[in-house]
Amino acid sequence: MEQLGDDLSTHSVLLFDGVCNLCNGFVQFVIQRDKEEKFKFAPLQSEIAAQLLAGTVVQPYLLNSVVLVEGKRVYTHSDAALLVGKRLGGIWFVLSSLAAVFPTSFRNVVYNWIAKNRYRWFGKKEACMLPTPKLKNRFL
Repeated sequence: MEQLGDDLSTHSVLLFDGVCNLCNGFVQFVIQRDKEEKFKFAPLQSEIAAQLLAGTVVQPYLLNSVVLVEGKRVYTHSDAALLVGKRLGGIWFVLSSLAAVFPTSFRNVVYNWIAKNRYRWFGKKEACMLPTPKLKNRFL
């Protein structure tokens, strides 16, 4: 857990449904745009996710949201997605800031509708993705 503590002090951690194709696509999207390597990643199905979320109201086995962990703060649903966009900067900061104008309740209705249908629309994998050797250091 010591190395995990080091990662939490210097990185945001994005937890995602490791078998969801949409979620894996989102992780790849973030990796490609995160030139400063601000983010680390872990599947919600992992022991790391369970450790990070212990003592919070978020249950890692409820795979209906990406989860952003920043220090002791935990963000879910549209808040997590928009904060990721803001952390990426540039046009993603602008777009995320514009989307944040909408009330959280409205954003989460849309987010939950997509989350509910993601397997049907985008499919799912048999197992969590394995990072390439080049990206292995980005995953916890």
